[in-house]
Amino acid sequence: MDLLQNYADEKEDELDEPENQNDQNPDSAALESSPPRILPSKSAAPKVDDTTLALTVAQARQTQSRPIDPSQHVVAYNPTYEQLWAPIYGPAHPYAKDGIAQGMRNHKLGFVEDASIDSFVFDEQYNTFYKYGYAADPAGSNYIGDLDALEKNNAISVYNIRQNEQKKRKLERKQEAEGGDGMAVDVDPAEVNNPATDSWLMKNRKSPWAGKKEGVQTELTEEQKKYAEEYAKKKEEKGNAGGEKGEHVEDKSTFHGKEEKDYQGRSWVAPPKDAKAANDHCYIPKRLVHTWSGHTKGVSAIRFFPKYGHLILSAGMDTKVKIWDVFNSGKCMRTYMGHSKAVRDISFCNDGTKFLTASYDKNIKYWDTETGQVIRTFSTGKIPYVVKLNPDDDKQNILLAGMSDKKIVQWDMNTKEITQEYDQHLGAVNTITFVDNNRRFVTSSDDKSLRVWEFGIPVVIKYISEPHMHSMPSISLHPNTNWLAAQSLDNQILIYSTRERFQLNKKKRFAGHIVAGYACQVNFSPDGRFVMSGDGEGKCWFWDWKSCKVFRTLKCHEGVCIGCEWHPLEQSKVATCGWDGLIKYWD
Repeated sequence: MDLLQNYADEKEDELDEPENQNDQNPDSAALESSPPRILPSKSAAPKVDDTTLALTVAQARQTQSRPIDPSQHVVAYNPTYEQLWAPIYGPAHPYAKDGIAQGMRNHKLGFVEDASIDSFVFDEQYNTFYKYGYAADPAGSNYIGDLDALEKNNAISVYNIRQNEQKKRKLERKQEAEGGDGMAVDVDPAEVNNPATDSWLMKNRKSPWAGKKEGVQTELTEEQKKYAEEYAKKKEEKGNAGGEKGEHVEDKSTFHGKEEKDYQGRSWVAPPKDAKAANDHCYIPKRLVHTWSGHTKGVSAIRFFPKYGHLILSAGMDTKVKIWDVFNSGKCMRTYMGHSKAVRDISFCNDGTKFLTASYDKNIKYWDTETGQVIRTFSTGKIPYVVKLNPDDDKQNILLAGMSDKKIVQWDMNTKEITQEYDQHLGAVNTITFVDNNRRFVTSSDDKSLRVWEFGIPVVIKYISEPHMHSMPSISLHPNTNWLAAQSLDNQILIYSTRERFQLNKKKRFAGHIVAGYACQVNFSPDGRFVMSGDGEGKCWFWDWKSCKVFRTLKCHEGVCIGCEWHPLEQSKVATCGWDGLIKYWD
């Protein structure tokens, strides 16, 4: 223990000694506490002249701040916004001759900044300066220019006329109207004689036509009379043409049969008395029975005579419409010529005694089937794509036409007046189909939508448009009137309900044919058991309505098979038409 105590006392003495030393010699303590001197480091690498590097960096920075050369094809760095829109310097540029980038222009002469002064105020001060010699300074509240004139005119502008000046002008106008010399009573005579004053100008002003007055011409010259007569004739001819905006062609018709009436006096159009349906069950045709050839170009549409089908009407691209015998001779009975361009659509009235034609010459014509005379011609100056008569027997005078200008136009054929226009589509109208006991009709268009309308009311009651939908150039009504078959241009036939919701039936879809780009007609068998359609390869396709499976395909035409119609009475017979100019009858 004693040894430990001695060791602790020695330690305390050692700690006290430095304190005493510091008290005795402060300079030596400061020297001991000062930091050590640091000598400059020496590098073994040789010295390098960095002037070239500095110049390169400065040049790169200058390049990045400089506008981009328009002839430069590659930019090796990301330019700033200011560089992209900076003015072009150097040689003239073909697109910015004044050195201003095209994107910075907001005026013919270059870039003009918006000024804080209103255009009306600027015009007022501009005109005031040129009339009176002074104007308000836009930079402040004082005036510039002729200050004497400013005091004399009491700082008025050209748009701020004095009260007495206004009275003077009113008096001048009044005297002019009364036939005076256009001078006020209180005008100074000195002003009247001074050509520099407004009063002198008012008194001595003359019309540009002064001194050129001639006597009133009482009689026309012979040349003028002749011109007036020619003009009157042309106007009369236009009036007789009914004011149509389509191309006018003389209407002709040629009968090709042996006689227009038989020995009993019945017309060739009259249906046979014994024409009745054999049974209600339809069958798919297998073989070609007859071919009608007479059109020099493609056939765009065919229609059987309503209810009986003893005649078939065809619309050709050779501007002609022909009607053919089906039951007896199988020959062309009459040709109707009245269009100057291809016929697009045809439609019979309910009893078949009259029919409508729509052509690319912008005319719609209403024909008498038997005589071939044109009863009425209608035109709006646009191309009609589809024509339909109202199916109701008491509304057979109502014509609906889907036009190329996105409208469905409704005419009263008795008065020849447009009674309604249905204007909601965004593309040319392709089809018109009456549903719901003819109280409504469905239209399809190039805008890839279906629209449902109340007849006579130009408001859409149902609008059907989905992203997956394509244009539907042909629509047909099922015989039970509950479904619509729509030929979609994505190579399928879609089925829509005709009930209130007009819903797509997703369970029924008929596909396999190629119709993209062609307005191939879709149709039903009279009993509703089969769906049929032409296609772009000349085939006619038949599907089973219940199973949606392909039942049969027939190679009908060379080229496009554009139309197909099932015979209304003979359940196994079908007619097809194509762009090869032929109409074929299948059994």
